[in-house]
Amino acid sequence: MCDRDAPALTVPELTPKERVRVRRAADGPNPGPVVYWMQQAQRASDNPALEHALALAARWDRPACVVVGLDAQYPGANERSFVFMLEGLRGVRDALAERGVGFACRLGAPDEVALAAARGAAALVCDRGYLRHQRAWRTRVASEAPCGVVEVEGEAVVPVEAASAKAEYMARTLRPKVQRLLERFAVLPSAVAVARPWPADTVPPGEGSGFEAELDDPHALAHRLAVDGAAGSVSAYFRGGETHAAAALRRLTDRVLDTYGDDRNQPQRDAVSYLGMHLHFGQVSPVRVLRAVMDASRERDSAARSRDAFVEELVVRRELAINHAWFEPAYDRYEALPEWARKTLSKHARDERERVYDPATLEAGETDDPYWNAAMLEMRATGYMHNYMRMYWGKRILAWSSDPEAAFDLTRTLNDRYFLDGRDPNSYAGVAWVYGRHDRPWPERPVFGTVRSMVAAGLRRKGDPDAYVAKVERRVAARSAVLDEARD
Repeated sequence: MCDRDAPALTVPELTPKERVRVRRAADGPNPGPVVYWMQQAQRASDNPALEHALALAARWDRPACVVVGLDAQYPGANERSFVFMLEGLRGVRDALAERGVGFACRLGAPDEVALAAARGAAALVCDRGYLRHQRAWRTRVASEAPCGVVEVEGEAVVPVEAASAKAEYMARTLRPKVQRLLERFAVLPSAVAVARPWPADTVPPGEGSGFEAELDDPHALAHRLAVDGAAGSVSAYFRGGETHAAAALRRLTDRVLDTYGDDRNQPQRDAVSYLGMHLHFGQVSPVRVLRAVMDASRERDSAARSRDAFVEELVVRRELAINHAWFEPAYDRYEALPEWARKTLSKHARDERERVYDPATLEAGETDDPYWNAAMLEMRATGYMHNYMRMYWGKRILAWSSDPEAAFDLTRTLNDRYFLDGRDPNSYAGVAWVYGRHDRPWPERPVFGTVRSMVAAGLRRKGDPDAYVAKVERRVAARSAVLDEARD
């Protein structure tokens, strides 16, 4: 929340107070430029934290710059996620230069890079991250920075603490709270004019060599930084950055939204947005996505029929996941499951399984289930898996593991290793859902107990999983991000 005792760092005419938290108060600016430490919101447009920094710079007649920390030891970092991020930062660099905003991309832990920049800053602005290490970074920076520090939240449509003050039990308990606030918060920040462009050949405050020029070759930079390359790059399928996010959003509103409501759970089709990976890296604003969908729904009746289904996923389900990460300290651990789920899984832990696979066999996608193998292939090869198959994928890991807690750990590990949107509140909530979080007890059955199950027969009854297998094999063989337009 906004600290009313620190008005020098707030811009109420630009940023709603619920999006602002003054982390270190200041009566006014220190010498130097205004620095925006960019971490979660990696975009140059529709970015409340960036515009807030530019507004402070205009108020104080200072230039503004952005600093980013590149950390090859970031939790779970690997080549596919790092290259996707670097592809996006290359575009951020260029867009900021056009606006007259400085940019530095430095090697180091994000909090160390931020603190070094803060020592020469008039004030430090940061965006909000929801995971425990992101929160720890911001707490440390706020504690040690020699200037004012203000945090601006822009990665949830409704700020997490404005929506709820507690961990919500399931979507139906959060939904009315979010819906009441949508109109108020579904507003994009105004673009602030840069009054004092960043001086040419001036280096933003901080320490260490910059990697700005090396962003032109993201793969080479990732290799130079010795990022874990075991999972490989997925640039043949998906590329990072605001330009690619905007193209995915246009595809959604122009071609996909009309059938999204009916077809989103048909994995053999492409009635999906492909925006989750961009939202993960902050390469597109969720408010921008919401407004584009609402605009399309007003223009076409066919799009209007799918609007509510998409808003449910973008806002209610995604922000339930943010709520989960924010209010549940063990958001990525087995102990975060509700008591009823842990009890029933424990009760059925010794049940006979139809088959048990070791982790290596599962990771290789070498089971007797062709649908599950195709899902694993899609995940390993492209960094993406159709959301309906993602649910089935997780449920079968539980079914084929002798220990539910070990199954949970494996699901989370594979999720973080291969998905472009892994290591994210949304994916952690998805893993937890597989094991009962944000769900209710179902009729009791072997292995699962009262946790919801999914089986291959259900896939065949509700869709065409054989066509999904063919789609994945075709896409992987082509090594192409070109998406199938056929409905079947």
